[in-house]
Amino acid sequence: MIIDSHCHLDFDSFEEDLDDVISRATQAGVGVILDVATDLRSYPELIALIEKYPFIYGAFGIHPDSIDPENMISVQELLQMVHHLKIIGVGETGLDYHYENIDRKYQQESLRTHIEAARQAGLPLIIHTRDADKDMIGILKEEMLYKPFTGMIHCFSSSEQLAKTAIDLGMYISLSGIITFKKSQDLRDIVRKLPLSQLLVETDAPYLAPMPHRGKRNEPAMVVETFKQLAQIKNIPEPELAATLQKNFLTLFKSRLKKELFQ
Repeated sequence: MIIDSHCHLDFDSFEEDLDDVISRATQAGVGVILDVATDLRSYPELIALIEKYPFIYGAFGIHPDSIDPENMISVQELLQMVHHLKIIGVGETGLDYHYENIDRKYQQESLRTHIEAARQAGLPLIIHTRDADKDMIGILKEEMLYKPFTGMIHCFSSSEQLAKTAIDLGMYISLSGIITFKKSQDLRDIVRKLPLSQLLVETDAPYLAPMPHRGKRNEPAMVVETFKQLAQIKNIPEPELAATLQKNFLTLFKSRLKKELFQ
């Protein structure tokens, strides 16, 4: 069984053929899906998904590009939103300095708010980071020293220094279809050095479809291509890799998962 550790089936791009998308995923061997809602508007769709499909779990947070500086979400509001027993993570949250759509101070404030909510909820934090390695490293170290929390960096495509920092802090690294791209050799070289015991795979669907589907809408079934690429990078048999990734996912999200899905 393969797990898609991060996708966005609640997005409008799946509205017309969601059942077909999910059917293709199960046929491809994807047994568990984590759907991540990134703003308040998408929360109702998230709840509908996780209540309809036993093998779909959820996470909720405010993406750094979705922050409203005049109405910042609070720790208590986040705790209320993630109270549902099939919501297993807080986020995605993080820092995105690529487009500078939101002032950095608000992004950093939001990230710290999500970290505290994750601590109080006892749930892993799901982190988005882009062109913000220095500040992300600083905040993670500072907050972890203050009071530990668990989490993962999703769709990892950053520096080896950030990867090593996250690993050393006990966090997980989730890999997307980017590791299959022809121009991603530097990323594959970083992944080769990371401990398999702290890795996951994802689609980030509808974005970043892996080779040979690049340019198309991504969907959970395509996580198989990322999984196969990781098996090649690590030079490990696919059944062994599948078992390890299942164990990693269970370890990180253990508090609310139904263990029978993994038997």
